[in-house]
Amino acid sequence: MATKKQAKKVAKVMREYKAGMLHSGSKKGPKVTSRKQAVAIAMSEAKMSKTKKAPKGYHRMPNGKLMEGPRHERTESKREQMREYGKVKRKK
Repeated sequence: MATKKQAKKVAKVMREYKAGMLHSGSKKGPKVTSRKQAVAIAMSEAKMSKTKKAPKGYHRMPNGKLMEGPRHERTESKREQMREYGKVKRKK
């Protein structure tokens, strides 16, 4: 649900689009002609389209799906392989 401040920002951006004054990027950028693009800009400026953070113990894949466990998991066998090649120093 949008707050009053967010709703005002969306309304302002959509008025700019309707008047033909909305630009993508800066004022030097091309004018926005697509209503869908105008809505996307409005939501972005009103900070309504934030991605949700993954819950503890999970991580998000690049495609947006949730996966359980840490992002980078090193097994003991992988550590041993790296020690053989001299990439990891052994702790004394």
